[in-house]
Amino acid sequence: MPLKDPESRGTVLRHITVAIMGQEMALKLPKVIGHRGACAYAPENTLDSIKTAAALGVEWVELDVMLTRDSIPVIFHDDMLDRTSNGFGNMADHDWEYIKELDAGAWYGESFAGAHIPSLEDALDVILEKGLGLNLEIKPTPGRERETAEVALDVLSRIWDDHSRLLISSFQYTCLEIAQDMAPDWYRGVLFDHDEEMPENWREIVDYLDAATVNIGDKLATRSLIDEIMDFEKAILVYTINDPQRARTLQTWGVDAVFSDNPDVILQNLLKVH
Repeated sequence: MPLKDPESRGTVLRHITVAIMGQEMALKLPKVIGHRGACAYAPENTLDSIKTAAALGVEWVELDVMLTRDSIPVIFHDDMLDRTSNGFGNMADHDWEYIKELDAGAWYGESFAGAHIPSLEDALDVILEKGLGLNLEIKPTPGRERETAEVALDVLSRIWDDHSRLLISSFQYTCLEIAQDMAPDWYRGVLFDHDEEMPENWREIVDYLDAATVNIGDKLATRSLIDEIMDFEKAILVYTINDPQRARTLQTWGVDAVFSDNPDVILQNLLKVH
């Protein structure tokens, strides 16, 4: 199992280390992670959004992965297709041959018409080409938690080799258990829903899953909870922060990274640490 040895906290970004084959490798979290690419400027979870994030100077992106009916891992957020594509029905009810032909850009703007829902493999190719880090959220449709994690991690294992720039996260504990079994040397982050209260046993959950990060919604991000997570010696990631003042406040409280739809604006307005 990974052995964590956090450095000192404060406003200085912390690196988390684990022992892998006798060597320590640091999780190189940036201060700001592009949410679904850079979805204030391009349609979320598309190759255009990833490329836009890279052009803005973002170091990492966060993307969601789920499965088509025929078990192809694709970058998409919702169970239903209609909000961010011209498709209808559930993602899980359609094969890749149908999904790959959908338009995932026109809903956002005419200039993005013709953008497609990318496969995980296609997204990874662009991420690596642009030199980005990745927080991959495993987002299974109901009943496919194990399969989604296994398929996505299998693809990752064949393409990705930089442990310091990869974080696997999920709201689904089963997915993180699979990640723990299949890829114990990859960092894991536990997601907690901002529309629910923080569970009283969150420490036990994080400890059981041997997670390196605690990823919380902004509504949960109180000073007291952040202090508790800091005392528990886990990195703290907060979503989704688009207001620069709020980002600065979280930074001063000791939050390690925030997810943002407009990551360039947040980056430009963070406090400079000397």
